[in-house]
Amino acid sequence: MSEIPNRDELRNEVTSRGLAMTIEEAEKLAGYVNRMPTPLEFHLFDTMWSEHCSYKSSKPVLKTLPTDSPGVVIGPGEDAGVVSFCRHDGREWDLVVAHESHNHPSQVLPVEGAATGVGGIVRDVYCMGARVTGSMDLLRFGNPEGSTGETTRGIVRGVVEGIWKYGNALGVPNMGGDTEFHPGYNDNCLVNVVAFGVVPHDRVVHSFVPEEAHKEPYVLILTGKPTDDTGFGGATFASADLDGEQGMGSVQVADPFLKRVLSEANQAVLDMLFEKGIKFGFKDLGAGGIACVTSELAAHGGLGIDVDLDAVPVSIQNLPPEVIACSETQERYGLAVPASVADDVLSVYNEKFELPRLFPHCRAAIIGRFNSKPVYNVVCRGSNAAETPINYITEGVVYEREESPVENNLPEPAERPCDPTADLTKILTSISGCSREHIWSYYDSEVQGATRLRPGEADSCVSVPVEGSRAGLAVSGDGNPWYGELDPFLGGAHAVGEAVRNVVATGATPICATDCLNFGNPEDPKAFWQFKQSVAGIAEACNALGFSGADYPLPIVSGNVSFYNQSTGGKAIPPSPIVAVFGKIHDHRKATDIVLRKEDNLILLVGTRKDELGGSLFYRTCLDYHGGTVPVFRGSLEKRMAEWVLGVVHENRAHSVHDISGGGLAVAGAEMALASKKLGIKFSLDSNPVTLFSETPGYLLEVDPRFVEDTTLPEFVSVAGTVCRGCSVSGNGWSVDLASLRKEWSDKLASVIWREEGV
Repeated sequence: MSEIPNRDELRNEVTSRGLAMTIEEAEKLAGYVNRMPTPLEFHLFDTMWSEHCSYKSSKPVLKTLPTDSPGVVIGPGEDAGVVSFCRHDGREWDLVVAHESHNHPSQVLPVEGAATGVGGIVRDVYCMGARVTGSMDLLRFGNPEGSTGETTRGIVRGVVEGIWKYGNALGVPNMGGDTEFHPGYNDNCLVNVVAFGVVPHDRVVHSFVPEEAHKEPYVLILTGKPTDDTGFGGATFASADLDGEQGMGSVQVADPFLKRVLSEANQAVLDMLFEKGIKFGFKDLGAGGIACVTSELAAHGGLGIDVDLDAVPVSIQNLPPEVIACSETQERYGLAVPASVADDVLSVYNEKFELPRLFPHCRAAIIGRFNSKPVYNVVCRGSNAAETPINYITEGVVYEREESPVENNLPEPAERPCDPTADLTKILTSISGCSREHIWSYYDSEVQGATRLRPGEADSCVSVPVEGSRAGLAVSGDGNPWYGELDPFLGGAHAVGEAVRNVVATGATPICATDCLNFGNPEDPKAFWQFKQSVAGIAEACNALGFSGADYPLPIVSGNVSFYNQSTGGKAIPPSPIVAVFGKIHDHRKATDIVLRKEDNLILLVGTRKDELGGSLFYRTCLDYHGGTVPVFRGSLEKRMAEWVLGVVHENRAHSVHDISGGGLAVAGAEMALASKKLGIKFSLDSNPVTLFSETPGYLLEVDPRFVEDTTLPEFVSVAGTVCRGCSVSGNGWSVDLASLRKEWSDKLASVIWREEGV
């Protein structure tokens, strides 16, 4: 047995292999194996101990988030979260949700990075046994009109292309998503991806080898695309600063058509196993590839595993063992099944669905065998490529990071001149206030035929995921970088609040949430403080906005953390917590949109306007000012407003509903008019910047005049105006003809982002 290497020897190995692990971590690894680690062990632990896989900086903080509530079936910890959804035809159905980031790959190779982001998150939902019924993309880009505008515009076009080319070919409806532009993303775009689906409660699949594997032989079957060298080092690439074109070789290549066939094959295999009453484990291959899926399936089931890399189907001969084991080649799955049914499983993939004929070297193969010895053992070409206690791989490392508050004392502007007509026009025709329809137009939101409300038609998209059921699913995501950089706590809280309001506005009761936490370097005390503050804000909002009765919170059931979103120059993105909320409508036919219905109906304002315009569209667009007081998060009031709005919608008294957020009341009213085309709103409120442009949370509701006559309005609700003829929005002494602005409002993104392509 070789001696434990010294520090210099380890440093040479780490440096020569381009690993991200620290020398201290390399020493810890060497101590575990009691010798110089093999190349595969170096790369395996480099991947599994990365921020992306181990959450070594964030794990203690994430424990402060509420994750349990009535209806939660599986919380954070597996490939996706699962919550109860509905009962239909005597069967219980669960909703499966997942939320991930693909930021670094999308910055380096936008088309491939964004496409594989969609592919990865969809696999996470598939692997819980679900039929994927939708996806959503939450995007953050730099300033397309700034000094790096040409680069930013190219990234936007590439990301959107990657999303639509992959998602449309996959046959999963894309429900749009929130898109923001901020110069803080000039060096690092964010591509956060959500996927969701449904599964019968008795067919939920787990991502670990089952208890039965302790009593009878189980094997690991790898199926899908043959392994190549794409994505090698992808997890560690996502856990490091970006620098120019570095990491291009760490970006995977997606194949949506192969995934569609694999999805059908997977379902056939799962159906067969369920019908035979066989317990199994199922997991997709994402970060860390084969090494990750084999070690996690075994370790989380309390077992060890022997892996034979020579049995792995490959498309490139003589790949080093560390590449075969750690490559992140797309469109692959790992299945833990009893050895007694392995041939039947292989037959479904290789014969019934003819994978070998579908793609060169594509097939399902047995590559591992589970055993009771808690060791991770890998052989390649007759030699041991890795041999280590398996719990060392998955237990990871945990760091208590230092934190240092970031002072943000930007006061209110000295003056706030306000010309409502000019200011509203400027906001609506700005890159921040214009329509996102041009992005959504690339996406297929209606494939599968279950979409009830498409992107842009309402505050959240609504679908009917369980065929034949009346239960509707509303989904929305949000996160305001302008709030985050001024106050990260409020940035986190309002990410939850805004997504909740969007779901509530369609008549849906929130049932769960997911989060993706995007920040700079956690080793920077200021960045880590921003992270902790944002998580605290999310926790406070979720605890305040639970709708399951008693004091239960809105549970976070899935998500991820994305650190190191900065260049090697140290310029980090704004604190960017992005939250998605999922809600249930008992009867999808009652879902409300933002389209005005009838002249002379009343417009109700829910939520008093307050002097808190910090980070607002008005300050940024009309005053070129980026400071001020961010709206306070008033959890108790938010909950009362949401419950009141839901009550009005469920009583069929609301004709249309729109939440108040970016741009304030004036922009919300304009968006309702623009959606209506032939109707508008005449406000009867004061025409000052606070009333018109404050982004204090609230709602606008269109109701019949009789509603006000026979209803006692709560103190936070007032009559704000009436529906009028003509596509316009007006108030005391001002008016904006939206019909004449419509083209510029709807075409702004195309004219700025896609102008080089003549779209």
